[in-house]
Amino acid sequence: MGRGRPEGARLSVGFILARRFTLCAFANFVDVLRLAADEGDRSRPILCNWTVLSDTMDAVTSSCGISVQPKERLGDPSRFDYIVVIGGLMDDEMPALGPAYNRYLREAAAAGVPLAGVCTGAFMLHQAGLLNGYRCCVSWFHHADFLEQFEGLDPVADQIFVVDRDRLTCSGGASSAHLAAYLVDKHVGRAAASKSLHIMIIDEALEPEKPQPGITLDFKTRDPLVLRALLLMQQNIDTPLAITEIARRLGHSKRQIERHFRSALDISPQAAFLSIRLSLAHHLIRTSDKSIAQIALDCGFCDSSHFSRMFRRQFETTPHALRRPGPEAGAA
Repeated sequence: MGRGRPEGARLSVGFILARRFTLCAFANFVDVLRLAADEGDRSRPILCNWTVLSDTMDAVTSSCGISVQPKERLGDPSRFDYIVVIGGLMDDEMPALGPAYNRYLREAAAAGVPLAGVCTGAFMLHQAGLLNGYRCCVSWFHHADFLEQFEGLDPVADQIFVVDRDRLTCSGGASSAHLAAYLVDKHVGRAAASKSLHIMIIDEALEPEKPQPGITLDFKTRDPLVLRALLLMQQNIDTPLAITEIARRLGHSKRQIERHFRSALDISPQAAFLSIRLSLAHHLIRTSDKSIAQIALDCGFCDSSHFSRMFRRQFETTPHALRRPGPEAGAA
């Protein structure tokens, strides 16, 4: 993995690791490249090469405590096909890469090198001013954080990754393997991408439009439109969206959304949204110290009596009875 592109390499990737980066996202990405780069799993960087870049060459500690030693200093970004930023944990303050890395990323962008943000790497690319005018993918878990930090942006939290011209963003975790496979498919070939995923016991490469799994749902379906709609509902529990607005955001008509819900779940989207909100309320009542009134507001109910009535209809008990130990609470 020396400087410059090795002879025969079709895909060259430079990695920047944020403080307390997520090791799983980094490892999944690198292993797809590693397994695609050589015959079998011999790990020689022949068809692909990759290296961890650094300003200081200090070891970078991941969120799980395992450290990675960078291989090279920042240097010339144009020697890479892609620069990939692996994001870290969300602290009280926005994670930052630092001035040297931001300058390097801007230099890469000016040279036409595509940039990728993995996990919270999208936050860092935007901090550097490199996502303006681009669609970007963030984890459903960090969707609210992104909106809070970057006013005016509309990040995508219902796909596993997004490719918008020369910016690639990914929600992290296992989805980083699918983003890496997308790049291998593009530069090395589909057979190499499939081989990598199969060795990693991943059934098949997923397209970017594949919905993120999100939080646990009571609804089970493989309909991607329904899954994306359910994820939008999850992300807007405290201020519920009208079904017409959900349809608009997904690029479909209200009637199409309703037809898909009936076919996949035998329920209307309105009823599904209500069920999601009530299920979260049930969970919060049993596991948090929040007041019933606050839980009602957090789950999008402005009227406490309406909340109590809907809750009893779904769970055959009241919110107060569920919180209060006794025979009636057991009915829930």
